[in-house]
Order: sequence, then C-alpha cells, then structure tokens
Amino acid sequence: MSKLSFRMAVPGDEGVILTFIRALADYEHMSDEVVATPELLREWIFEREKAEVLFVLEEGMEVGFALFFHNFSTFLGRAGIYLEDLFVLPEYRGRGYGKGLLKRLAAIAVERGCGRLEWACLDWNTPSIDFYTKRMNAVPMDEWTVYRLTGDTLMQAAKEE
Repeated sequence: MSKLSFRMAVPGDEGVILTFIRALADYEHMSDEVVATPELLREWIFEREKAEVLFVLEEGMEVGFALFFHNFSTFLGRAGIYLEDLFVLPEYRGRGYGKGLLKRLAAIAVERGCGRLEWACLDWNTPSIDFYTKRMNAVPMDEWTVYRLTGDTLMQAAKEE
C-alpha cells in the first residue's frame, strides 16, 4: 500500500459524511436511530464548529472517516480528542486505513497539545476491540461506564432545573 492520504472535511462534504454515518449505523444495527441530515451536519460541524471530520482516501476517494471533537480533562488540565465515530468501508478494510486514521488523530492530538485521545466501542464489536487493544495498544477503561441522557430523558432533565 502506498502512503496514506488524508483530508479534513469542508463545507459541501455533508453528503459524504452522512453516507459514512449511515454505513456505520447499519454495521452497528442502529440504522433506525440516524436522524442526522446534511443540513444538521452543516450547521453543527461547519457553522457551529462542534466537531471535525477526517477522511482517509484511496486514489482521491473517501474510503473511511473519523468524526471527532475536543473534550477536556480536569486532571490533565488540558483538552483531549474524543473520537465519536471511525468507519472504513468494508471493501477497504485490512489495508491499514483504520490504523492510519487513528495514528493521524493521535498526531493531531499531539500537534494541538492535547493530553489524550479516547473513544468508546460497543461490547459486541470484538474485531474492533481486538484491533484497538492488540494493534494500537489502547487500554480499555474497565472501571468506567458511559451514561447518557437523550431525547425525552434529556428534555425532562432540562425541565427539572
């Protein structure tokens, strides 16, 4: 494989981003949960600048993506990068694109002075877990559980202020 090629998403890429989001949701058996639209992606990624997208390319075509944003560690006293989604098209897996995306994100974190790069993975996704732990030397945070408010529960919590 030749040297990996990357590019950051720019306005006008909303359709490509949404295609990757839908493909990831299909892989995770969560397609019915996707409500994102190109308009929402444009607003939140490019206008409000709340997330960024990195593409990995093969011969100029996007074959994988990583959507990420900054978080903050009070213990480290600095920002980190949280990887929300990483996905490589099935026909391009096994060629180093996923590892390349993670390594490029790690480089971005270092370039920006961030203290860490972190992400979550579904418990049943053993191919990804094996990849993260064996090929990337990532450490699972076994003592932490992610909690979430969304939809009606988020609205209810906001009303109880």
